[in-house]
Amino acid sequence: MAITVHLHPGKEKSLRRLHPWVFSGAIARVKGSPKAGETVSIHSAEGDWLGYAAWSPQSQIRARVWSFNQGDTINSAFFANRIAAAKTLRDGLAIASNAYRLVAAEADELPGVTIDKYDNWLVCQLLSTGADYWRDAIVAALREQFPECSIYERSDVDVRQKEGLAPLTQVLYSADGSAPPAHIWINENGLELGVDIQSGHKTGYYLDQRDSRLAVQKYVQGKRVLNAFSYTGGFGLYAAAAGAAEVVNLDVSAPALVQATANHKRNHLSTENLENRQEDVFEALRSFYQNGQRFDVIVLDPPKFVDSKANLVRACRGYKDINRLACMILKPGGTLLTFSCSGLLSGDLFQKVVADAALDAKRPLHIIERLYQGADHPVRTNFPESLYLKGLVLRG
Repeated sequence: MAITVHLHPGKEKSLRRLHPWVFSGAIARVKGSPKAGETVSIHSAEGDWLGYAAWSPQSQIRARVWSFNQGDTINSAFFANRIAAAKTLRDGLAIASNAYRLVAAEADELPGVTIDKYDNWLVCQLLSTGADYWRDAIVAALREQFPECSIYERSDVDVRQKEGLAPLTQVLYSADGSAPPAHIWINENGLELGVDIQSGHKTGYYLDQRDSRLAVQKYVQGKRVLNAFSYTGGFGLYAAAAGAAEVVNLDVSAPALVQATANHKRNHLSTENLENRQEDVFEALRSFYQNGQRFDVIVLDPPKFVDSKANLVRACRGYKDINRLACMILKPGGTLLTFSCSGLLSGDLFQKVVADAALDAKRPLHIIERLYQGADHPVRTNFPESLYLKGLVLRG
């Protein structure tokens, strides 16, 4: 017997707009006893069929829609088709790298599934019960589309706890029987960067900032550049390659900064004008101001400050503080590139926070460019949350 989920009256509106989330409060009753990750049919209060979804009994997002097409069957072939479509989209983007996002969860109609490709390794994050339930089908589809690639799972993200899932890392398939190397060297816009897919941030690297790293090169020639929250120094590497006079990478992670130096050497760039500082960014920026240190170009690429609507106000205070401090140590006529990867922080609100920070610092700035996630992290029109990365380039 098919398992059906019936909604309260009026709660079908978002689904009719093809938004894939069903929250627990929208559900009136469930006919059957679905297991975690099992496929259920979603129906309006009037009985209209709305979609096939994965059931998640412990999450506030109680069901995530796989398909709004009643003719679909959620099986292995379904996932093979979805992944093939994601590959076709990326194949048409002319990405200047051998590393890119292959599957971007809801943006590719695969909620909870994130897959990044690093040369000949595919790295998966299966972050919802539905994604976890269909792991074998997803791996089979990847092996079909990328027979030369090995597959590694990095499902060690906190959000899995909200789904009732334990963190998990494992080799899902090895094309040649070997474990992942300590570092995979990827080529991005002509530069090589080392990526640790086993213990690095996210799946190993921030592929969504590829275009922004390239954009920084327009502003750095002959300049003193501060790369705050630098991780393995991607923005700093691009700046050095474009002729920056000095690059300061600032991060709390010693291993990340070691890799930043390795990236410079790999690209035959001098490390004489490279300084890696292992410090808390907030404290370091205050110290720079007090000591009179100033920079021509500052990059602020902090981690996600907002993980729920409940802490949005607190997160805005953090964004304001970090941008205020950056404005205070920016030389007159300098350039600030500032980012937020928090999906719950809208672009308009982010701009307001930065404007307030500049006002408090008595440094009103001009917005000269806006930056977003790369095209391999597409934005689906029926899922506005897929536009999460916002960047402003400011001068003043």
